[in-house]
Amino acid sequence: MLKSPYAGGHLEVIVGPMFSGKSEELIRRVTRAVIARQRVAVFKPALDDRYHATQVASHAGRSIEAVAVPDVQAIRAQLSGEGQLLSAEPEGVDVVGIDEAQFFGPQLIPLVLELAERGVRVILAGLDMDFRAEPFGPVPELLARAESVEKLTAICTVCGAPATRSQRLIAGQPARFDDPVVLVGAQESYEARCRIHHDIGVSTA
Repeated sequence: MLKSPYAGGHLEVIVGPMFSGKSEELIRRVTRAVIARQRVAVFKPALDDRYHATQVASHAGRSIEAVAVPDVQAIRAQLSGEGQLLSAEPEGVDVVGIDEAQFFGPQLIPLVLELAERGVRVILAGLDMDFRAEPFGPVPELLARAESVEKLTAICTVCGAPATRSQRLIAGQPARFDDPVVLVGAQESYEARCRIHHDIGVSTA
């Protein structure tokens, strides 16, 4: 079995902008856990069906089976309703992976902490900033509470520098600051940008 540098349960958070390889890294870690014969459960938000309804998929084409859930309560129900995890029975899971963590509300934080306290390795992947370059959902607090943090970068589509931000485009133009925060999309709606070339459109209000 693969050895972790942390004793017992712990939290790993993988963040970065769009196209930085967050889901790819989550898939890699979960796949290694499966090879090591660890018991794994993977979840994704049901609203993210860009590539597959029941798989975590990377932009590069790799994928792994996952349970699509509407909210944190559904994750808890999946883990406890079947007697798998929260009962601390021998048949429980060792590793929980959650993709697109930014789409889950603040209820994700106590669940994740509870899992880690119970000895589970929790691996989260998500955007740390929204399209406005503002902290996104529960991710900032999860970063603060994690044992391990990996911040990935993409490649700026304008200049080729390391990109840390997600540029949202609406009809080819930068989205406005007051546009809705959540808009699921891929290359048709987003580009990776560096700080210099990240742009927010002027509000019409």
